[in-house]
Amino acid sequence: SAEKKRKRKRGDGEGRVDSEEDKKKKKRESQRPNYFVSIPITNTQVQEAVLQREPRLAKAMIPVPTLHITLLVTHLANQEQVEPSLAELLGGRDLVLPFSGISHFRKEVVFVGLASGQHRHTLDSLAELLRSRFEEHGLLQGDGRGFEPHLTIMKLSRASKLRSQGIKRVDPALYSNYTDKFFGDQTVERVDLCSMLKKKQQDGYYHTETSLQLGGRRRSEPDEAELLRVSKRLVEDAVNRALQQYKQETLQNGGGPNATAEGLK
Repeated sequence: SAEKKRKRKRGDGEGRVDSEEDKKKKKRESQRPNYFVSIPITNTQVQEAVLQREPRLAKAMIPVPTLHITLLVTHLANQEQVEPSLAELLGGRDLVLPFSGISHFRKEVVFVGLASGQHRHTLDSLAELLRSRFEEHGLLQGDGRGFEPHLTIMKLSRASKLRSQGIKRVDPALYSNYTDKFFGDQTVERVDLCSMLKKKQQDGYYHTETSLQLGGRRRSEPDEAELLRVSKRLVEDAVNRALQQYKQETLQNGGGPNATAEGLK
């Protein structure tokens, strides 16, 4: 009957809408951040001090092998080996980060801050250049907030059972003696490109796709031009990965070489 036909048509239309929504959802999920560029940190003094005051917070501590400062997060779809060209990141020069003071985000995340100085300018410049280059090519993921380097040492979300034990916030009194304390210098030994999703390594650190060992005894720090050149090379490699993935997806969807070339114009 005409009524049944109308119902079938409405049903078909709803099915198509759901299908499009499913595709959009899958696309969003496929573009979620899965890699991040970071600087590993080995300082453990603050964690030890807090645990002496409140041992129950042990499960909320960030595992020492995973301590790091995140420079940026990104989505790289291709599962091949990632090989960004970072060989001249600091031109063989040392970058020393002095950690000072301890604070929190909503009393749920506790972190150690970074003291001000020329080192901060170098770190800010590096992070900003990387972010801008990745963003230009649509590879940057995240909420776009400004770079605020911090070393997270504790997250209550890591230990949900603490809430049932009456611990809903980390009392700042636990680390009040350390709010202005200088915790020492951390020489940046390497910069890593890590996976968020792959299984952690045997040493407990994130799966590292590529790592640049840093070092050198020259006291001068890299200038803007040097950082710009290196960040450009890093992003070029990331763009190549994205293009390779695009070609693969085009061919898998039935597009030929001509269709692929047209899509990349």
